[in-house]
Amino acid sequence: MSLGLSGRVAIVAAASKGLGRAVAEELAREGASVAICSRTAGDLERVAADIQKATGTATFYRAVDVTDASAVSRFVSAVADRFGRLDICVTNSGGPPSKLFADTKPEDWRAAVDLLLMSTVFFAKETLPHMQENKWGRFITITSSAVKQPIDGLLLSNSIRAAVTGLARTLANEYAAHGITVNNVCPGYTRTDRLDNLAESISSRTGSRPEDVFANWAREIPAGRIGSPQEFAAVVAFLASERASYINGTSIAVDGGSVRSLL
Repeated sequence: MSLGLSGRVAIVAAASKGLGRAVAEELAREGASVAICSRTAGDLERVAADIQKATGTATFYRAVDVTDASAVSRFVSAVADRFGRLDICVTNSGGPPSKLFADTKPEDWRAAVDLLLMSTVFFAKETLPHMQENKWGRFITITSSAVKQPIDGLLLSNSIRAAVTGLARTLANEYAAHGITVNNVCPGYTRTDRLDNLAESISSRTGSRPEDVFANWAREIPAGRIGSPQEFAAVVAFLASERASYINGTSIAVDGGSVRSLL
């Protein structure tokens, strides 16, 4: 099945590893030109070379702090200048630390808002006008299954990612008439560095071994296992495609069935 992504130009944020990298690779395999960013230029250069080797697609990259509005603006402008258009934006960022409410300081809340919510606002502000000009676009946020079912110990993520979901749902209404869809993709337990770090945090707090933490997570998932970044990326690529033109304003969990709600 052709996804119709050949000739499209996509931005993927926080793409030096984990889910972002998997999404960038998948979009490139489907024929899109890909621009990636993260904080670390060295990692990006290596990832861009890997994507080009695997897919034959040259990948633009730049080190960007996604909490810096001016840095996001310069990056999006550079991508548009390089490729002559912009069709797809996949927002992403590292997650805030695992904390309980009693241990969370005001500055932790501010940092989480900047990292998760404001970074999405900045990318939306810069990319949606390009999509309006094309009368076609896909704006996709990578959030978390926590927006559907809060996860113990992830207070900041549970709270602020819900705001990202509300933002995206509102943008879906405002921009649908321009041929633009806006959707959220909500990963569950997926084997990334972020999950390894979370397991270490839980291990240090509870005295259990990290492997026991992973085993407990797997037992909670109806599929009986942790997901892979590639499985997640396949869903994002579909939402970015021509085939998903009537999917708008949704929050899709990619979690092996962990979320038990009906919607």
